[in-house]
Amino acid sequence: MDDVTGEGEFPGDFRNGALDFGWDTFDKETKLTKCSIELNNGHVVMMGILALMVHEMLPLNDPYMINGILGVPVDFNGAL
Repeated sequence: MDDVTGEGEFPGDFRNGALDFGWDTFDKETKLTKCSIELNNGHVVMMGILALMVHEMLPLNDPYMINGILGVPVDFNGAL
């Protein structure tokens, strides 16, 4: 992706003069706050996707695998 028009205010600003949802009316502090919020939301989404990928790789027969990693294994099916 490229900032075709060269009007980008910050790295990642790819509006290219096409979208303006009032961004140009905000003061500098509000713009910085909104950029920080967007960046933090992106970090949260990345952690959530990582958690989903880790969850997919967990074994189905050992729901208490963290106990085994910590040195206190629990026999999940031992009471049956």
